[in-house]
Amino acid sequence: MPDSTPTAHAPLVEVVRSGFREGVHFGAVVGLSASGEVAHARGPVEAPTFPRSSAKPFQALACLRVGAPITGAQVAIAAGSHSGQDIHVANVIRTLADAGLGPDALDCPPEPPMDRRTREELLRSGGGPARELMNCSGKHAAMLAACVRQGWSTADYLDPGHPLQVLVREVIEEKCGEPVVHTAVDGCGAPQMAVSLVGLARGVRAMALADADSHEATVLSAMRGFPEYVAGADRDDTVLMRRLPGVVSKQGAEGVMVVAAATGESVAVKISDGDPLVRARTMVALTALAELGVDVGPVTDLLAADVLGGGRPVGTVRPLAG
Repeated sequence: MPDSTPTAHAPLVEVVRSGFREGVHFGAVVGLSASGEVAHARGPVEAPTFPRSSAKPFQALACLRVGAPITGAQVAIAAGSHSGQDIHVANVIRTLADAGLGPDALDCPPEPPMDRRTREELLRSGGGPARELMNCSGKHAAMLAACVRQGWSTADYLDPGHPLQVLVREVIEEKCGEPVVHTAVDGCGAPQMAVSLVGLARGVRAMALADADSHEATVLSAMRGFPEYVAGADRDDTVLMRRLPGVVSKQGAEGVMVVAAATGESVAVKISDGDPLVRARTMVALTALAELGVDVGPVTDLLAADVLGGGRPVGTVRPLAG
């Protein structure tokens, strides 16, 4: 059975509480220079891993290649993991309606909104989990729109053998420059395809450097232009793309993150414990991006995090030097 947990993961982030190292996040990080060379590497960056939602820009690209009639924020949410806020749900419903479909066509699982305030308001109103609230529903709506445009079946659009998913695999292999070594079922039900961190960084870098009139540029321009649809209020992807001009950022489950600058520098991260508090991957990615020469000054507040005790800071979470 393929294994994505090699023993050579590097120590990337430490958790210090009251002067005592309480914990360490291990993982892997790779940084590609503007010219595409591996300029920064720690841990098993050539080992296969599931990019999870960091693969969504490739999935959105596949949808555009077969004519999905989506633009602007619709493209951004197709490449995003939204928070289930009203603007997100309205966007998903619009994409489906334009294709002559309703939320019942979605095959992602029903979930409550990721956004805490929206979730609480929903519960107070008597609502509950729904497919359109699930953070991947934007991607699923775009996939369905692409299928309708091509006249493909929508009932089995998540099957790995479906024409759309075959195309997604081709796009991932083309952009990442390596074969997919394993295919699984992602949390949203879509096929999830394993590549290396080097491949993931290479793939998003290729999209960042694509011609301005290409579908690749359409995806990343939409993400940069509508970052609140890629994630949501105050989430790291949104903050990075708002504060760092030209940068595109996409996190994925289980501690994955990919970041690329418009000039070609790119970074991919995997935190081996899954980074459940979502506190390690961003500081690792930004540290690597800075080592590549990209100015991360506007987001220095994300390069460390407080450890709280009794409701006040008593320590820090910070990157470890390589």
